[in-house]
Amino acid sequence: MTGYQLSDIASKIGATVKGDAACRVFAINTIQDAKSGDIAFLSNPKYQAFLTSTQASALILAPDMAETYSGNALVMDNPYLGFAKVAQLLDTTPDLASEQHSRAVIAASAKIDPSAKIAANVVIEEGASIAADVQIGANCVIGKGSSIGTGTRIYPNVSIYHGVTIGARGIIHSGSVIGSDGFGFANERGAWVKIPQLGGVVIGDDFECGANCTIDRGAIRDTVIGNDVKLDNMCHLAHNVQFGSHSAMAAYSGVAGSSSVGEYCTISGRVTILGHIELADGVHITAGSQVSKSLEKGAYSSGTPLMPNREWKRSVARMRQLDDMARSIKQLEKELAQLKQSENNNE
Repeated sequence: MTGYQLSDIASKIGATVKGDAACRVFAINTIQDAKSGDIAFLSNPKYQAFLTSTQASALILAPDMAETYSGNALVMDNPYLGFAKVAQLLDTTPDLASEQHSRAVIAASAKIDPSAKIAANVVIEEGASIAADVQIGANCVIGKGSSIGTGTRIYPNVSIYHGVTIGARGIIHSGSVIGSDGFGFANERGAWVKIPQLGGVVIGDDFECGANCTIDRGAIRDTVIGNDVKLDNMCHLAHNVQFGSHSAMAAYSGVAGSSSVGEYCTISGRVTILGHIELADGVHITAGSQVSKSLEKGAYSSGTPLMPNREWKRSVARMRQLDDMARSIKQLEKELAQLKQSENNNE
């Protein structure tokens, strides 16, 4: 392990060096657990107490924190962003494969770049296209006519159906399914008639989805995901969804069919977005919300915050009384108006 000098790291992440620019670091760690040779970061003030006890060889700090720190530091306005960039430099994640494995099943008409690495038991079907520097983990399936862009990493046990296009530098974690049928059925006298899902899925560059995500193919037109989109574990995008560039969605959230999410949106965990809804650019939705109408730019919340069970029971009881209370208020308002009218008539 050769590591990096602080001066080299500073030039790569846009920081300035305080202390020994020749100091070399080999791994990244938390500020409380770091040891000699490690670099750590501080962005949350609640960990500030560790500044005096950390054993890290260097820290990534904001300018105000760096003023009081006597050790080596990389100084920048956003230490958390610095942590992300340093973590990329020191990333030790192993490759998913070392070669194109002899036990991969690759159709004769598939186009595979020689630099692609394909693990055992991968199936690549007719007409599929795998670009340069792609890595595909064990037991993945790449369906007929699908294409995977340069540098994309597909972890083991991912299923990519036919007619799916994925851009460059993507990351797709294990268990995810892209291009499965959307939920489309017509009803004929109580029996369900399946609607074949004839569209595909088109995903831009720098996409990442966590484990066990599902992205449905379009019913007629494609499901489309923009560039630099990030999905957490166990997210669902239904058929025909349009998901804008630079937007992100946290775990257990889902977008129903034919809805669209604008660019630069953030959707927190366990959010439900109903079908045929449009979210403008820059919409931010907090955890546990249900979105039942289209939204303009801004921050939105719904749901009931956590409270002691006894208080929650009282609140539910009051909610059940709301209709009666509303009728009573309307009656009181009517009677008050009549009294005022009577007083005016008597003047």
